[in-house]
Amino acid sequence: MVFILFVLGLAALIYGAHLIVKEAERIALHFDIAPFIIGATLIAVGTSLPEMGASMTASYQDKSALAISNVLGSVIFNITLVLGIIFLWAKKIRPTRDIFAKDSAWALFPLIIFLLMIFDHTISRFEGALFLLLMLGYILFLLSDAKDLLEIDESLHKMPFKAFGAFSLLCLGFVLVLVGAHYAIESATSLARLLGVSEWIVGVLLVSLGTSLPELVVSVVAIKKGQVDMSIGNIIGSNIANFTMVLGSAALVAPLHIQTSLYVFDIAMAAVATFVLVFITANKLYNKSAGIVLMILLALFIQNALQDLTF
Repeated sequence: MVFILFVLGLAALIYGAHLIVKEAERIALHFDIAPFIIGATLIAVGTSLPEMGASMTASYQDKSALAISNVLGSVIFNITLVLGIIFLWAKKIRPTRDIFAKDSAWALFPLIIFLLMIFDHTISRFEGALFLLLMLGYILFLLSDAKDLLEIDESLHKMPFKAFGAFSLLCLGFVLVLVGAHYAIESATSLARLLGVSEWIVGVLLVSLGTSLPELVVSVVAIKKGQVDMSIGNIIGSNIANFTMVLGSAALVAPLHIQTSLYVFDIAMAAVATFVLVFITANKLYNKSAGIVLMILLALFIQNALQDLTF
């Protein structure tokens, strides 16, 4: 029963995030907001809304381990699982955008700042605010480069717009995110007790995998449409949002505490995965060999987590 509640909570969380992004896009298009501005802001936050809802709820319930492990696990899954699938599946990957020059630094900055912040085992509200300022800087960067990076779903232009219906669905999306996040975190805590493992393990493995599903779905769709380079950029943007927007918002709700000595492997794995991503983009190694390397990292990460997680 606990696991069913966990799955239902995650499903509500993910579907609620989908509604928010879709209806916000429709409302903005109706009021003639430039499509590239809509895309830049939504692409920066949209697929990270599930992580944000889960981590803010965990922070509010004084469950820092779940809030932080969800972010680290999502970063690892985004790079190793999602990009690994992209590199293994796609036949040709030839990005027209210089991902290394334009995006890699933005992938490294939040990670380095996070590593510096956890030296004192706490991410304070002030540090959370700094993270959000960094997210604002990233959005401004996207806005300056948005026409080169983003696309809007043209089908939304053709859909009849009814203000009451659009705003109602937007509100429903927020309700689903809040309710879904609550039940996902509560059931994750119960799962940890039931399995006799720490909340960190459940967060870094199960919660993060569930909240990474939007990125996985978006990337699979992108592969089918031949927009693989955009998918790589989206993953980088999502990971930036995870560190800045998700952790920043969670820290504003309540300071986050972490015993870094207990979670060295997962923190190191998030760092290694990020540096491997930067290496891949720097050398344009968008091939199956890169996908295999990422899958090996994923296997090591899962193996380590499963040592403490038994069903």
